[in-house]
Amino acid sequence: MAAQRHMLVVAHTGRDDALSAAMTVCHQLASAGLTPVVAADQAQDFRSHFEGDLHLLGEDVALSDIELTIVLGGDGTILGAAELTRGSRAPLLGINHGHVGFLAESEKDDLSWTVQQALAGEYDVEERLALDVTVVRDGVEVFRSFALNEAAMEKASRARMIEVALEVDGRPISAFGADGVVMATPTGSTAYSFSAGGPIVWPGVEALLMVPLSAHALFARPLVVGPDSVMAVELLERSSAHAILWCDGRRSIDISPGSRVQASRSAEPIRLARLHPGPFTDRLVSKFSLPVTGWRGPEE
Repeated sequence: MAAQRHMLVVAHTGRDDALSAAMTVCHQLASAGLTPVVAADQAQDFRSHFEGDLHLLGEDVALSDIELTIVLGGDGTILGAAELTRGSRAPLLGINHGHVGFLAESEKDDLSWTVQQALAGEYDVEERLALDVTVVRDGVEVFRSFALNEAAMEKASRARMIEVALEVDGRPISAFGADGVVMATPTGSTAYSFSAGGPIVWPGVEALLMVPLSAHALFARPLVVGPDSVMAVELLERSSAHAILWCDGRRSIDISPGSRVQASRSAEPIRLARLHPGPFTDRLVSKFSLPVTGWRGPEE
């Protein structure tokens, strides 16, 4: 007897189109003999729209038994799904119901086909580097989390800069006043880091980024360091302002002067299901609507 298959469905329940698409996915999974699995905090929204059986993650089905997570929403929803399924080897398959949707693998018009591919196992799995993030205060670790996109330390008060010192592999780089510092992965290079003037790093490149935010300094350029480097930002004792640390814009902690934020490569990458094996260049052009009219390509 074949083992029962379990797929988790996560949706942006605040968007009618994403929730409606999630119901379509649930019906398609049920028609294939699977009972859709949902998170406990989304169960009420799902049950008010779906008449079939649902399993609850963590109650009816263990996280370790999830084969695939189908995510309907934008990049924020996919980041939330990555948080929900942290520790699982089940890949995330994003169907874009947001704006840019850089992490999504397909668009909402391809919904039925996407689920068919998922049921058939017709996808590749791509591992993306993630960050382990810690905060140390007075020699004591007070916070630990992870980030797929970035760990961003920002000033808590709009009126005041923070004083920070940057460090790589235990050695100081520079100290200055700024609005903050972003420590990012290649995946996050098209997110907050990009908006702050950082470089776009292809996902296949193993590297980490440090990007100052509105720094008052002559040397405050974005840095690209090795994947095994340890990055750190200290909120200096002389800083008159507090800061706040955000991991992927979802998990946060207040940072007081004298605290240290450290980010390094996580031993647990994030796994993404890929249906389209095309180059990242094409995804970049498509998602940012880059002007390529007139390009003729290499001569044959």
